[in-house]
Amino acid sequence: MLYGRTAEQERLTRLVAAARAGRSGALLVRGEAGIGKTALLDWLAGTAVRGDGNDGRELRVLRVTGVEPEADLAFGGLVQLLWPVQERLDALPEPQAAALRAILGTGQERGPDRFLTGLAVLTVLADLAEDGPLLCLVDDAQWLDQATAEALLFAARRLAAEGVAMVLAGRDDGFAAPGIPELRLSRLDFEDSSRLLADRGRAPALRSQIITESAGNPLALIEFDAARRDQQHQHAPLPVADRVLSSFRSQIGRLPERTRLMMLVAAAEGRGDLPLLLRASELLGVGLGDLEEAERTGLMYVMDGTVTFRHPLIASAAYQGSVLARRIAVHRALAQAAVDPDCRARHLLAVATGPDQEVAGELAAAAERARDRTAYAAASGLFRHAARTTADHRQRAAWLAEAATLALAAGHAAEADRLAEEADELTEDQAIGARIASVRAAVAFEVGDQSEAARGLLARVGDAATPEAAGLLRTAAAYGWLAGDGDAVRAAAGRLAAGDRSDPLVEGLERLSHDDTERGLPLLARFLERRLDAADPREADEQAVRMLALTCGTILGDDEAALSLASAEVRWRRSQALIGELPYALDSLAQAQVLAGCHRDAEAAVAEAEEIARDTGMSRRLARLGAVRARIAAIEGDAERVHELADATPGALRTGVDCARVLLDLGLGDFDSALTRLDPPPPGPDRYTWLTLSTAADQIEAAVRLGRPERAQEALRHFENWARAGARSLTNTTAEPWAQAVALRCRALLSDQPEHYTQALRLHEKGDRPFEHARTELLYGEWLRRARRRNEARAMLRSALITFEKLRAEPWMKRAGAELHAAGEHLTTARVLADNPIDRLTPQELQVVRLAKDGSSSREIAAQLFLSPRTVEHHLYKAYPKLGVGSRQELVLLDLT
Repeated sequence: MLYGRTAEQERLTRLVAAARAGRSGALLVRGEAGIGKTALLDWLAGTAVRGDGNDGRELRVLRVTGVEPEADLAFGGLVQLLWPVQERLDALPEPQAAALRAILGTGQERGPDRFLTGLAVLTVLADLAEDGPLLCLVDDAQWLDQATAEALLFAARRLAAEGVAMVLAGRDDGFAAPGIPELRLSRLDFEDSSRLLADRGRAPALRSQIITESAGNPLALIEFDAARRDQQHQHAPLPVADRVLSSFRSQIGRLPERTRLMMLVAAAEGRGDLPLLLRASELLGVGLGDLEEAERTGLMYVMDGTVTFRHPLIASAAYQGSVLARRIAVHRALAQAAVDPDCRARHLLAVATGPDQEVAGELAAAAERARDRTAYAAASGLFRHAARTTADHRQRAAWLAEAATLALAAGHAAEADRLAEEADELTEDQAIGARIASVRAAVAFEVGDQSEAARGLLARVGDAATPEAAGLLRTAAAYGWLAGDGDAVRAAAGRLAAGDRSDPLVEGLERLSHDDTERGLPLLARFLERRLDAADPREADEQAVRMLALTCGTILGDDEAALSLASAEVRWRRSQALIGELPYALDSLAQAQVLAGCHRDAEAAVAEAEEIARDTGMSRRLARLGAVRARIAAIEGDAERVHELADATPGALRTGVDCARVLLDLGLGDFDSALTRLDPPPPGPDRYTWLTLSTAADQIEAAVRLGRPERAQEALRHFENWARAGARSLTNTTAEPWAQAVALRCRALLSDQPEHYTQALRLHEKGDRPFEHARTELLYGEWLRRARRRNEARAMLRSALITFEKLRAEPWMKRAGAELHAAGEHLTTARVLADNPIDRLTPQELQVVRLAKDGSSSREIAAQLFLSPRTVEHHLYKAYPKLGVGSRQELVLLDLT
C-alpha cells in the first residue's frame, strides 16, 4: 500500500491511459533516497497490467534498473532492457538493427553515430507497441551508464503517437533529463506518516518521535520503526539518508561473517547475476546457503536466478562497511569468475592499487569495445583508467588523448579539454600531439572563443613539415574563417605555403581575407568543383573543413551548388543515421532554401536542427540557427520576432541576425538604420557569409532612398567585384546569375539608367533568388511609373506583388500595392495573402508530407526523420485534411511548391 501518493498515482494512471489510447508520453519521477520511487513504479507496474484497455490488448511492461557498480559499463542498462525482446531486432532498419546487435553481443557491426542507438530504441519500443500498449519503467536512473541514458532520453523526447508510456525514476541530482516532464516526490506529512506507522502496529505514543527523526521519509519511517523494535535505534544529528545507511550497517553487522562476505560479493557484483555470484563465492569459500540469514531478515531476495537487495542503500552499506583488503579479494574473485570480458575489466580496475600493465591492457581492450558500440562516455572513462594503470608514459599519453577525443564525442567538452591537457604534458610525439591539439581546438570552437580555436592550433604547429601538421593548419584556417578571424586564416595559409603544401581552400580563404576576390574565388571554385565531382564528397576531412565546404557555394554565389551539396550531405547523414552531425548540414540546407524562396521548408529544417542540437547539447550550433529564422521574419516584416532572435543570439554570432535587421529596416522604411546598422561592414571573412553578401544591396538601396548615393559607392564596388569574379570562376558549374542581376539593379539605382534594370531582369529570368527578382521588378516598376509608362509599370509591379505574396513579405507587398495604386490600378478590396497549402502544416508535418509524396514508406520516413513509424502516420493523419486529400495517392497529385 502507498501512503500520501494519491496525486502522483492519478498522474501516472493518466499517462498509462493515454498509452492505451495510442498516445505516448514520458515522465521523470524525482526524489531523495528512500522517498518511495521504486514503490511507486512497482505499484504502477501492477495496476497497469491489471487494467483493462478498450481494445482488449494486453499492456506489456519492460523494466530496467540502474546499478551503481555498472555506471561505467557501456550499455549495461540497455542490455537489461532489450534482452527479453531481442527477437524484434530483425524488424528494424539495418543500421539500427546492427547498432543494437553490437550492444547485445549478437553482431559485429559498429554503429556510426552514438545517437543511432537512441533511434533504434525508439523504433523497438514503437514496434512492440504495435502489439499493444507498452509501459517502460526505468528505476535508479542516476546509476544508468551514460550511453543507456542518452539512448533512452533520445527515444523519450520523440515519443508521440506510438502507445508507449515511459516512466523514469531518479534521485534529485546525478541524472539530467532536459525536456522530460518531472514529478517530484515530497516527504510524507504527519498524517500519512502516522497512518503508515499505525498499519505497522506502532503505538501512538511513539509515532511522533519516529516521524520527527525520519522527517517523513518513508524508508526512514520503516527502518527507524524496525530499529526501535530491536532497541537499536539512537537518534543522531545526521541527514536522513545517512541515518538509514547507518541503520542498515547495524543490521548487517549482526549477521554471521560468512553471510556478510556473501552480501559483499553480491554488492560488488551489482547485477544480481546468480551464476557469476556462485562461481566467485566458491573461490572465496562461501556459498548460496550463507545468504539465508540475509533473506530471513528481509535484506535480500533470491528468486528467478537473480540476487536482489531490498533497497540500493543496503548494497551500499554492505560494500562500504567492509575493509579494503576484503573488497579487493572479492573483486579479484569476481574478475576470475567472469565470463564477460567487460565485466572482468571492471573488477580488475577495482583490484589494481598501482601500475599493472596486464590490467591496463584489459581496460584498454574494454574501452575499444565500448568505442566500437559508440558508448563514447564509457570508452573515455575506460581509456582514462587504463592510462592511470600503465607505467608506460607514451602509452599513457596515447590513451589519455583517446579518452579526450571520446569525451568530446560524448559531449563532455570540459572533461575532454582536461584530459587533453594532461596528455599534452606527457608526450612529444607528433601524431599524439596532433590529436591533442585537434581536441583542444574543437573544445574552444564549440564552447569557448572560436578565434582561440584557430590560434591554439597555430601556436601548436610550427610549419607544415608533416601531413598531420598540414591537416592541423587546414583546420586552423577553417576555424579562423568561421570565426571571422582573417589574421588566423592568413597565418595558416602562410605556413602551408612555406611547407610547399598547396591547398586551394586555404589559399582561397586567405585571398578573400584580403578582399581579393579576383584570385580568391577561383581557388574556392576549384575546391568546390572537386567536391561536387567526387564519388564520395564526404572524404575524411576534419569536421571544420566539412562544415566550411557546405558554405563554399554561397561564398561563390552558386546557389544551385550550395543547395545540391547541402541536400546531398543531409541525405547521406540521414542514410547513415549520423544524427549528431545533422544540425550544421540542416542549417546549411535551410540557408540555401531561404535563398531559393522555400521558406516553409527552411523553417522545417531549422526546427529539426534545433531539436537535435538541444537533445545533443550543441549549444553553440543552436545559437547559430537564429539567422535563418531572422531572415524569414525580416522578409515577412515581423519586427518583434527579429528583435527576439537578436536578443537571444550571442554577440559573437550576431552578424547574420544583424544583416536580417538591415533588411527589416529597409522593408519598414527606416533607411537610416538600414544604412548605419552595419557601418562599417564586417571585416574579412564576415563579409562573405550567406547574409552579408546580399546585405550590401540592401544598404545601397537605403543610401539612394536617403539621397546619399555617395554612401553606396564602396558597397557597390565590393559587390560588383565579388559578382564579377564569381561569374568568371564558375565556368564548370551551373551557377545562376543572380549576383550579376543584383549588381545591375544597384547600378540602375545609382545611375537612373533603365537599361541596367532590363539587363538585370533578363539575367533573373534564367533562374535565381525569387525575392531578389521581385525586388528588381519593384524598383523597375517604380522607375517606369515615374517615367509615366504606366502600363509597363503595372505589369512589372503585379509580377513583383505575386512573388511577395507567395513569400508572405508583407512590407514589400504594401510597397508594391501602393505603387500599383499610384500607377492607376485600383484594387476594390484589400488583397489577402495567397493561401499556400504548405502554410497550413507544421514544420514536421511538411517534412513527412514531402517524403510521403516522393513515395517513401512510413518506416523509411521514420528512419530519415528519427521518428517512429506510428508518429509518421500520426503526422500524415493530421496533414491530410489540411491539404484537402485523403490518401497518399491523392497526395502525389498535389502541388506543394
